[in-house]
Amino acid sequence: MGSRSGVATVAFLSLLSWPGPASAQEPPGSLAIVGATIIDGHGGAPIADGTIVIEGDRIAAVGPRASVAVPEGAEVIDGSGKFLTPGFVDTNVHMSLAFGRGPRVEEHAAYWAQHEALILQGLQLHLKHGVTTVRDSYGVLRPMQRVKKKIDSGEEIGPRTYLAGNIVGWGGPASETFAGFPESGISFFAERMNDEVTLGSGEEMMHMTPDELRVAINAYLDHGPDFIKYGATHHFNYPAGISFSPRAQRVIVEEAHRRGLVAETHATSLEGLRLSILAGIDLIQHPDNVGNRTITDELVDMIVERGIVCSMLINQFTGPSWQFHVRNMERAREDLAEARARDRQRRIPPTTAEIRRRVQDTGLPQPGSVMEGRWTTKRTNAKKLIEAGCIVTVGTDNTLFGRGGVAAGFLREEPENMEHQLPGKGTIFAIEGLVELGMTPLEAITAATKNGAIASKALDEYGTLEAGKAADIVVLDADPLADIANLRQLSMVIRGGRIVDIEALPTDPIALDWAAGPPNGSR
Repeated sequence: MGSRSGVATVAFLSLLSWPGPASAQEPPGSLAIVGATIIDGHGGAPIADGTIVIEGDRIAAVGPRASVAVPEGAEVIDGSGKFLTPGFVDTNVHMSLAFGRGPRVEEHAAYWAQHEALILQGLQLHLKHGVTTVRDSYGVLRPMQRVKKKIDSGEEIGPRTYLAGNIVGWGGPASETFAGFPESGISFFAERMNDEVTLGSGEEMMHMTPDELRVAINAYLDHGPDFIKYGATHHFNYPAGISFSPRAQRVIVEEAHRRGLVAETHATSLEGLRLSILAGIDLIQHPDNVGNRTITDELVDMIVERGIVCSMLINQFTGPSWQFHVRNMERAREDLAEARARDRQRRIPPTTAEIRRRVQDTGLPQPGSVMEGRWTTKRTNAKKLIEAGCIVTVGTDNTLFGRGGVAAGFLREEPENMEHQLPGKGTIFAIEGLVELGMTPLEAITAATKNGAIASKALDEYGTLEAGKAADIVVLDADPLADIANLRQLSMVIRGGRIVDIEALPTDPIALDWAAGPPNGSR
């Protein structure tokens, strides 16, 4: 039986690690990490001086060193001073060219030939930061499926990936429902882009009878998405028109469940979300965002009673991102005082639109408005859902491409307040943010591991460190239970029993270095 101290040697990495062409890969052998502190993802006390044994791509045994036998001939890594967690899960990412809005979608044309390479880079950046599973909940399905197939076959390295493709009922990135952009004003390329994203699951579905919708949703399911996300309302906060009737929503959920798939929703109004809950959804994307309103006690109770997973955009309103918003709100409040003085001088009351902008920008209530602050309500809602005991996961909207389309993501300088949206990095920000909002570090790690597996109905496959499950493991150099920021002290990532050469990721970078940097060090 051989032994290693610290991280495996180059010779060992050559046997068990990625990346490398599929033809050159040998099946992973036996591996044991001995003497580490194991945080198994169940939410209980960690195992001190623990041992985990990996056979092939599966965990064979895990427990205290004294009770776990290391197989003869296994390669052994000295885990003294190391801390193990399950691989992290991000339940809401966007890795394809589907994020330019309106006329900006034209920017995608120049990069379409590199589309699959860009998707792969985004996925590899997640893995580089310890995210071993991602759920891509909006994007261009077919090129993502081709990349996923390469990862699953071992031709390329990347995280386990689930794909939704289009958000059912929306018309693509240059549509009215996604971008508020009239169809009459878009180019031929944008029309084609919309069609490539929707694959027949776009805005036309909102005009169908339940029987017609049942046929159409099955035609979309035949394209092979791994789960279904539908737009219960339009994309934006205001006005958040309800897209589907209660009968129509039940059809979407029923047909997804008939194929054993998760059904989830994007809803940006209180009533829109309520209809989706009643339709039987499994997961809510960003329930923290319900149209700049505080989520009602009724909805929280319904979510808890039904065990619906809450995938929350924690990275957008915690940490440096929250401080960015606080500074903007402070400036807006100063501007508001001046605006009110002008209103008094003019003796002209502010318009409804002005009141709405003031609420959103300042985070302060305003007479005549039911709306609340854009960012303050998200924090309030996230805390409310956490305190109620909802099944919380991190779902970050991570993307290589930025909010302004592709160019914002990899052709220009790093945009202010965007690091929290980057692949992998954003996931770590989100886990840290859960602690900022009141979770213990142990609860936050459980949310990012076990609960992430629950989100895909795959807890029997991964999400915790126990015998029989996939060997997806993060090895840290410092204790994340003492300080959640120690998630950034990454020593090793193991995906499917193979040690990942994280320094070699991404394998074929296209994006600028600022998007590819590791999480360690300054933020």
